[in-house]
Amino acid sequence: MRVVNRTVKRSTALAVIAVLSMTLVACSGSGPGGGNGGETAQSLAAKAEYNPQPYDNIKDGGTLTTSLSEISPQFNTFQTDGSAYTLTVWRWYNPILINFTADGDAVYNPDYLTDVRPETVDGNTKITYTINPKATYNDGSPIDWRSFESTWTTSNGKDQAYLVSSSDGYDRITSVARGTDDRQAVVTFQGVDVWWQGLFNVLLNPMAASPAVYNQGYVNNPHNEWGAGPYQVQKYDPQNGVVVFERNPKWWGKRGKLDTRTFLAMENSASLNAFKNGQIDAVGVGSKDRFAQVQGQPGTEIRKGPSLQLDYFTLNGQSPILSDPQVRKAIFEAIDRTQIARFHFNGLDYSADPQNSMTLLPFQKGYTDSVEKVIRFDPEQARKDLDAAGWTIGPDGIRVKNGQPLTFTYVNTGDDAVGKAIAGGTAAMLKNIGAQMDIRQVPSGDFSKIVTGKQFDMFYSGISQSDPFGLAYICQIYCSTSGLIKSGVNDPRNDGLIRSVNTLPTPEEQYAKAAEAETAALSTYGVLPTVNLPEITAVRTGLANYGAGRFFTANPEMIGWQK
Repeated sequence: MRVVNRTVKRSTALAVIAVLSMTLVACSGSGPGGGNGGETAQSLAAKAEYNPQPYDNIKDGGTLTTSLSEISPQFNTFQTDGSAYTLTVWRWYNPILINFTADGDAVYNPDYLTDVRPETVDGNTKITYTINPKATYNDGSPIDWRSFESTWTTSNGKDQAYLVSSSDGYDRITSVARGTDDRQAVVTFQGVDVWWQGLFNVLLNPMAASPAVYNQGYVNNPHNEWGAGPYQVQKYDPQNGVVVFERNPKWWGKRGKLDTRTFLAMENSASLNAFKNGQIDAVGVGSKDRFAQVQGQPGTEIRKGPSLQLDYFTLNGQSPILSDPQVRKAIFEAIDRTQIARFHFNGLDYSADPQNSMTLLPFQKGYTDSVEKVIRFDPEQARKDLDAAGWTIGPDGIRVKNGQPLTFTYVNTGDDAVGKAIAGGTAAMLKNIGAQMDIRQVPSGDFSKIVTGKQFDMFYSGISQSDPFGLAYICQIYCSTSGLIKSGVNDPRNDGLIRSVNTLPTPEEQYAKAAEAETAALSTYGVLPTVNLPEITAVRTGLANYGAGRFFTANPEMIGWQK
């Protein structure tokens, strides 16, 4: 699983999945709506609506076009600047070895793997992957044990030259070796690894394994020749934000059903109009107004279920104003997360409690309330904290210290109404304690630039899981070496505790230790989770294996139009 930068689920609510761990996504106001009888997070938790169809019941031909908030310039989904958008595009032209059912069960792709054999040897988890002898990259080179080795060596965090999105899990592997022949990879862990199915779901081509290529070689260059699968890149237009895929003549497996698959970069408002005009085939409709505009539209289906996304605030601790943890604590104490949820769900028959963990979602086993052990909505306490830190109220109501006002900038990406409401509402909450939050509005296409460059003091975004093993990526979120979380305040003194979570031999033991580790990590006041958004998507009638699938992911050849 991978984490995606800021969650843009407001209106683009196409499932933004994070392949190897968690992925960053831009935020959005996603939620069921329209007189559904008071849907709740609990009633939605077990749902999955994606029109599951077997391969033989999908038409041969046709096109599929959807929108993304941006076409990320970084096409390497393993690299730290990759986002959920990177992963979404990556999956259409690179090897996908493992998918998941809606309930989170792993499904191995026989076009790449003919056998996967887990065992415990001398107390260590050992997995033997047998690779399909037909499996090759588009450049003709074999997909063999070396692809597993390159994925591991670039992702295990030992060589700091690789700017990796997540080393979780890969850092516990002691060896990746050749098996009985080149088409077999033997992976050995140090001790027991209960989340091993979250690794090697996708592979990195060995040609991309040098640090220079890994970090920069995929920037504005998808490297079609290093991919494999039923589709290949036909067109990439970075200026206009377009990626088009066509069938891959070098593919040895089941033929892709679609003639072409297209992604278009669009603002939220444009994506809704594009869907209504027939330009795109699916769109997120997770706000009252968006839902109302597609409800009853001929040839449209609404699909909804729980999402794997949670939204959160980030404070940039490297900003001079926010470098003081007492100030960050006060800002979080001033934020009413229940009101933030109301902004998301305004006008919708939906309710959910605030999100209280960054590692697990409310419908996952092991989920616990970590936030309220550290932060509670308490404006009066926030004022006391600022008083104690030397910030006094000025004549205009804004606090001042040493002649400097308590003023900082909040960056909001995109034109979505929910995002703007959250920005404005947060500014009002902070004004109540004497802090001035200036809002800087930028286009959705600036998302990666803002996040990777840390061009903000405060930011609202989200992360999305790509598999059911959220706890496996606790270090990606909270370790001081994390490239995902941009607060810059994750404390190295917590790293040992955080890393110890995944060394425990059972999920139950890990859940207990994770609660302790998360409480310590949240006490640095860098991030504050707010809500777990539901997934609600409008699609053209007949679109198969696509929608609100919970943990469901599909091979590209399984997506198309039902007969």
